[in-house]
Amino acid sequence: MTLARPRQGPLFALITTIASVLGGVAGYAIGYFALEAITPMLHRFDYWDSYLQVRQWFETWGFWAVLAAGFSPIPYKLFTIAAGTMGMPLPAFVLASIVGRGSRFFLVAYLVMWGGPPMQAKLRKHMETIGWVLVGVLIVAYVVIKL
Repeated sequence: MTLARPRQGPLFALITTIASVLGGVAGYAIGYFALEAITPMLHRFDYWDSYLQVRQWFETWGFWAVLAAGFSPIPYKLFTIAAGTMGMPLPAFVLASIVGRGSRFFLVAYLVMWGGPPMQAKLRKHMETIGWVLVGVLIVAYVVIKL
């Protein structure tokens, strides 16, 4: 959409961020109120092992795990469910989601506005790598802050 209307890229990023955070709150509610009900689906769609890994990261990193999920190649929905399951305070969850998801969507919008179709092709090809690099940067930042 940003390729078709570059000037509206920030608006598209804002709408996408709001929709993603609302979806995240729905995932949080599922984790908080209905994990037992969706556990069979997590198994059926081969998300269970990833969910357990995310939950372990969440126990270690908390707020930072949700923030990093905005860029990570691991499905964000798993982080939202884990946040609800672990009883993360909802305001902290929403803040981490806004920052994490918003950063990703605005970064992509501005890069596509700047670089056009060639940039979009590069992003499509390298977004997973970019995501893992940013997760690494967040981990380093967390460790530095804690020291």
